[in-house]
Amino acid sequence: MNCTRIYFPETKMTHTEVKSLDVILDNKQRVGYCSGEVVSGHVSLKLSEATTVKTINVSLKGYAQVSWMHKRSRCSEEKKCLSLSKTLVPTTGPQNLILDSGIYEIPFDLQLPQSPLVSSFSGKHGRVYYMVQAVLKRPFRESQCVCRELCIISHIDVSVPTLISPVSQTCKKMVGCWIFTSGPISLTVSIDRQGYCNGESIPIYALIENRSSRLVVPKAVVYQIQTYTAKGKTKCIKQVVASARGNVVPSDTSSRWNGKALKIPPISPSILNSDILRVEYLLAVIVQIPGTKNLEVQFPVVIGTKGLDMNSRSIVNMSLLYPTFTLPDIAEAPPSYAEVMSEEQFEEHRTSTCQSQADWLLDGSAFACVQQFRLQPPPPYSEICPSEP
Repeated sequence: MNCTRIYFPETKMTHTEVKSLDVILDNKQRVGYCSGEVVSGHVSLKLSEATTVKTINVSLKGYAQVSWMHKRSRCSEEKKCLSLSKTLVPTTGPQNLILDSGIYEIPFDLQLPQSPLVSSFSGKHGRVYYMVQAVLKRPFRESQCVCRELCIISHIDVSVPTLISPVSQTCKKMVGCWIFTSGPISLTVSIDRQGYCNGESIPIYALIENRSSRLVVPKAVVYQIQTYTAKGKTKCIKQVVASARGNVVPSDTSSRWNGKALKIPPISPSILNSDILRVEYLLAVIVQIPGTKNLEVQFPVVIGTKGLDMNSRSIVNMSLLYPTFTLPDIAEAPPSYAEVMSEEQFEEHRTSTCQSQADWLLDGSAFACVQQFRLQPPPPYSEICPSEP
């Protein structure tokens, strides 16, 4: 874990007796701490001469902060997430403790509560952070302190029943209006669950039916939504963290996704237990339609830290949702060029092509041969015999 040493402005080492004051955490390579675990380490103190010490305290504090500008005024709020403290060098009675010159390493350990904590996070308008702070107090001297930031991870189990059940949505849109309608476009999407972890892939099952005269393009997107709340106002930031694009769906055709994989990159887990800062995720499957509003279905998803056990994971039979999601025995021929073009575009293209041809070519047999096979689809794969020369 990368720890940052932080000095507060008023706590610079200005006294010659104290050469250095630092907080060293055990297991520096650790990624983060969770509820119920122990944060351990030691306070390192280097003295150049004998020094009178009143107390040495260590504390672990956490805060959630949000701030942004709204109509020339700043909206900001801070909430304390955690506060633990321990006195390492206590003194009893009227006399203080005198430490000789040298290097002192004073161990400490702080038990994190069992209750869920808010995960560390840094966003555009706010953050959640935790720090270990050591304070050296001496009589008739200003207190000196030093901090190290550490990462807290709140475990989210995505194997709970509410997140492992399959969900499905269907939507439909009529392209055009009045007498100019060209046909409907429908979208049916299903996913096997709504809880995932970093590095996993979301298998998407979709059926796109295009009965309009336009070419449409499907795609899948995972959004991260950051929601900040302060003084009764809310600020939302929506950004794409993962996306995948499908093939073009021509007019009067359909396309299926049989578990198209959308991989989740390394991202922060969902934050759902903070009043002023939330991090949520949304899976959207979108059909892009030229000249009109897109067709879209959305599924809230939770990014957790504890995934499903592969040995005990219940396999969802997606063929029950889409019984026609099977490959045909004989491959179908792709659509002809004429099928994906409107009649107006076809006539315009044919007119311009014919005008540009030379008279000798139009009168010859070569052009007749071209016209015979022009705009025709290739034969189905079943009609081609590999053994023929």
